[in-house]
This record gives sequence, structure tokens and C-alpha cells, in this order.
Amino acid sequence: MKERLQKLISAAGLCSRRRAEEWIAEGKVTVNGDLARIGDSADPETDVILVNGQPLPAAPRQTATILLYKPRGVVTTMRDEKGRPTVADLLPPALGRLYPVGRLDQFSEGLLLMTNDGALANRLTHPKGEVDKTYRLWVSGWHEDALEALRRPIVLDGYRIRPPRVCLLWQREGLAELEITIHEGRNRQIRRMAEAAGLTATRLKRIAESGLTLGDLKPGQWRRLTEAECAALKQNENAECRKGAFYEPAATS
Repeated sequence: MKERLQKLISAAGLCSRRRAEEWIAEGKVTVNGDLARIGDSADPETDVILVNGQPLPAAPRQTATILLYKPRGVVTTMRDEKGRPTVADLLPPALGRLYPVGRLDQFSEGLLLMTNDGALANRLTHPKGEVDKTYRLWVSGWHEDALEALRRPIVLDGYRIRPPRVCLLWQREGLAELEITIHEGRNRQIRRMAEAAGLTATRLKRIAESGLTLGDLKPGQWRRLTEAECAALKQNENAECRKGAFYEPAATS
């Protein structure tokens, strides 16, 4: 049965539908040797679909989602041309092909979801989903106006972020630790917020996302999400498809 190409690519776990549309527009997708166009449909049973010259893999028969504690120094990608350690190196082959949902930069740590469920990833990464993400942030250069500056919504990449929730945990001698909850996932958002407030981020750790927490996990450890946890994530009514975390080039650091 024919379906839209972006849906087939997403279901195969390569990326989100929005990212698939970008690949199609960039000429990275062919059907039976012809360049695909936005809006094209295909039947994976009878058509030869290539993405970046590689055959479209079959959609996974069983979905799996895990919660990983990404350590600092590890890049959020499945392979890295620079030879840096990746999140894929932390997982046993028996888990199959799982892909990060969103990103943590190389020098950040903490909660990272990984899945082969394209629909779930699309829900969690859609900009309208307003998925809460909570971080611990350690900074230097603390000053009396810093807290107000951090709470102020700023423009990143042409997008005005929603006001974050910021709680000061402690501060002394120019150092401070804060808990920050944001609703977007702009590139290096927390670090850029700190910079805009005149602070230097010295450590950044994601501790919660979509109602999930790190719990007792240590850096490099992971656990499977329960059926109840996966069901709760999928019931996020505000979230739909957007940018993917699948099949992406190496994360920037």
C-alpha cells in the first residue's frame, strides 16, 4: 500500500517526518531511481526507496524506548567522524538500532531518551508539544541581577523562548547552582541563556523530561521504559511531528 514518503522514512526510524521532508527537498531520496519530490507516495513492498543511497530499512516490528544517563564527553549521535565516543557505544547490540530523542551537547550530561519508535520521537520533539525539560546548571560569574536575567525570555535563532522556571539553589563567591525548566529545545539553549545573563556555565545536567527522571542511574547506565511510561508519553495531546533526532550527523559541541 502506498504511503507518503516522509511517513515511510519516519516509520523506518531514520528521522522525523519533518526531517524526511527536508531530505526529500535536498534530493537525498529516490524512488525507483527517480528523485523524490515533496508529496510523493510509494509502496515499500514494490518500490525501491533509497535514502542517501541506502535502501530504506523495514519499519521495526517491535518498538523499544530507553532512558540513558549520558555522561559528559559523549556525543549524542550514533556514529562520529571525529572518533569521539557516542551514545551508541554505551548500549549493547541486543537492543538493536535506537536513536536519540533530541540532543545533549558533548559537554552536557544527564537524561536522554532513545527509541526506535518514530511516532513517539516526533511527539516529544514537536515545538508545539511544550515538553518540560529540567536541568541543573552550575555557573561562575554570579551577580545580583543574574536571576532576573535568566528568567527573562530571550530570542534564540529568531524564536522567542517561553519564560523559563529558574530556582537558585545556592550561591557564594561568584559561583551558583540553579534548577532551570525550559519548554523548548533550541541548540545549546541553557548555555546560551547563561551567556546572555553574563554567566559562564561550568556544568549542565538534564535531570527530568516529560515526567521522567534519572532516578538512581549513574553516568553510562540505562533502563527500559515501562509500558505505562511509554503510554503516558504517547498521550501528550499537544505534540505532533517535527524535527528528528534520528539518523543525524554528529552533534555539534
